[in-house]
Amino acid sequence: MKKRIAILGSTGSIGTQALDVIAQHADKYEVEALTANNNLDLLVKQAKQLQPNAVAIVNEALYLPLKEALADEPIKVFAGAKALNELVALPSVDLVVSSLVGFAGVAPTMAAIEAKKNIALANKETLVVAGDIISKLAIENRVNILPIDSEHSAIFQCIMGEIAPIEKVYLTASGGPFLNSDIAELPHVTKAQALKHPQWSMGAKVTIDSASMMNKGFEVIEARWLFNLKPEQIEVLVHPQSVVHSMVQFADGSIKAQLGAPDMRIPIALALSYPERLPLNTPRFNFIEKPNLTFQTPDTKKFRCLALAYEAMHRGGNAACALNAANEVAVAAFLDEKIGFNHIADIVEACLQRNDFIANPTLEDYLETDSRIRKVAKELVIANKNT
Repeated sequence: MKKRIAILGSTGSIGTQALDVIAQHADKYEVEALTANNNLDLLVKQAKQLQPNAVAIVNEALYLPLKEALADEPIKVFAGAKALNELVALPSVDLVVSSLVGFAGVAPTMAAIEAKKNIALANKETLVVAGDIISKLAIENRVNILPIDSEHSAIFQCIMGEIAPIEKVYLTASGGPFLNSDIAELPHVTKAQALKHPQWSMGAKVTIDSASMMNKGFEVIEARWLFNLKPEQIEVLVHPQSVVHSMVQFADGSIKAQLGAPDMRIPIALALSYPERLPLNTPRFNFIEKPNLTFQTPDTKKFRCLALAYEAMHRGGNAACALNAANEVAVAAFLDEKIGFNHIADIVEACLQRNDFIANPTLEDYLETDSRIRKVAKELVIANKNT
C-alpha cells in the first residue's frame, strides 16, 4: 500500500523537492494534500498534475481563484491558516511534511502530532519556539519526528542502530556568503549579495538566516530538542565545502560523520522512507574532486545571531520564541530593504533584552510572546528607518 503524504508548503523549496522525491518513487507514495501560502499558480499546477484529495491556500483572498482554477478537478479546496490544521488530521494522511517557513508552521505541526501523524520536519521554528511542548506531545502521541534539515538528518543517520548515548554533536555550517568577508563590510552588504548562497538553493528567508548564521543558531536549539541534548553538548563547526553534514561523538571518543553532496532530496527521502533508504537520482560526491575538507570555529563577533541563539537556548523558557519572532520581523524588513544587514542582529538583541521572561511557558504564553515581540521588533524597524 502506498504511503499517503500531506505537504505543508508544497510550493516552497523543500516542498517542491519532496514532490520530486515522490515522483521518483510513485510506486511507494501518493500525495494526499498540498498547501501553499500565496503561490496560487504553482499550487494549481501541482494539484492538476498530482490529483491530491485536498488543497489549501493560507491567503483567503485567493480562495475563489483557486476554487475556480480547480473547478473541473475532483479536489476539495480550502483556505485560511486553520484549514491546514484540518488537512493534516485527515484519516487518509499517513505522514505530514512540515515545510512551512517560520512561526506559521507551529500550529499545523502540533495539530498533526495530536492527530497521531508522523512528521517529516523541515520547519525548524516548531522546535525553536516550543520544543519542550512539541517533544512531550510527540511522546504522548507516539509520533516520530523525522528531521529533514541536512544537519539533523546527518545526526539521526549517525545514531541509527546505536545504543550508546551521545557525548557531543558537531553541527556543520557552510558559513554562508560572508564567511570570508571582513566584519567592517557587513553593514554595507546588499540583499542580492546576502541571497547568493555558495552551496545551497533555499527560499529567501532561510538564505538570509544562513547569511547571518541565525539559521545555524536555530539548528542548535532544534538539535537540543530532537536529540535530548544539553546546550554544552552541541558545537558548531564552519565547513565551507558542505560535504560533512554533521558529526556525532560517543563516550569512547569515536566520531561518526554523514557525508554527501549538498542536495536536500537526500534527507527528504530518508524522512519519507525511514527505516529504508530509497535509490535517488542525485549527484554523487567525488572525494578526488574535493580532496580537502576544512573546519573552523565560527566568528560569533561577526555572526552575532549565532551567539544570540546560544544565549536564548541557555536562558530557556520563552527566550527562543522571542528570538524567532524578532528575527522573522527583522529579516522581512531587510528583504524589503528597510534596514541594513547588521541591523538584523541589533533588533534581535534588543528584543531579547525587552522580552518578559517566562521560565515555564504554556502554549498561550508562547503565542503571547510571539505577538508582543513582533510589535516591539516592528517599532525598532520603524525607529531604525527614521534615523
